[in-house]
Amino acid sequence: MTSPVIAIILVATFVTATISGIFGMAGGLILMGVLAAFTPVATAMVLHGFIQIIANFSRAAFLRKHISWSLTRRYALGVGGALLLIAAIAWRPTQPVVFLMLGATAMLVWIPKKAVEINVERPWQAEICGFLVQTLNTISGVAGPLLDLFFVKTMLPRQTVVATKAATQVMAHAVKIAFWGFPLIGMLQSPEQLAAAHFPPLWVLALVVPLSLTGTWLGGLVLERMTDVSFREWTKWIVTVTGVVYLARGLFGYFG
Repeated sequence: MTSPVIAIILVATFVTATISGIFGMAGGLILMGVLAAFTPVATAMVLHGFIQIIANFSRAAFLRKHISWSLTRRYALGVGGALLLIAAIAWRPTQPVVFLMLGATAMLVWIPKKAVEINVERPWQAEICGFLVQTLNTISGVAGPLLDLFFVKTMLPRQTVVATKAATQVMAHAVKIAFWGFPLIGMLQSPEQLAAAHFPPLWVLALVVPLSLTGTWLGGLVLERMTDVSFREWTKWIVTVTGVVYLARGLFGYFG
């Protein structure tokens, strides 16, 4: 992995951790696109999972008093069901398909809220959320907009929304690392395939930790100064612009 790519990954880690600290999901979507643009899909998925676990865990820790543990436990039951499906999946998407899936996932923010009848606080909704979000997150790398659909009609304050989603996504990204990591292990052990994997050295992973923690802390400070209305509006537009870019990139890669 070249020095410019390492620098891009480190800067993206800090910036997207800050964005996620504010909005709870947009940062992960942006980071996945950056990683997929510069590394093979398997490497991008594992790196994204590692970085996002740190960011989500720290975000959940900073906002731990706001976490809804009842929703988190119910979500975990859905993850268990998704594991059965994921274990049977042998297909893994190519880079253009990943970008198309990321772009399509981002467009979920434009589903009319009046048409959405799901609410994570209702019976069985958190379990369904865990199943669907875990499956999509494992295959495409990101499922933030889908996760957000389950929270848009709740009466939860923004801090609880961000904190609870962070707690659930620690689980989601751990499963993703396992799904994509096992095929990558063989590549990293083979000198011929190691260069092709474009996996960063360990010191880069060590630097990711403080950058992610600092970005999450900074984002939390901004979150406290936002209103619930501006929080939701900014989230929608940031995710939309990102999604349009990904759809264009995916279409170009697929047909070009």
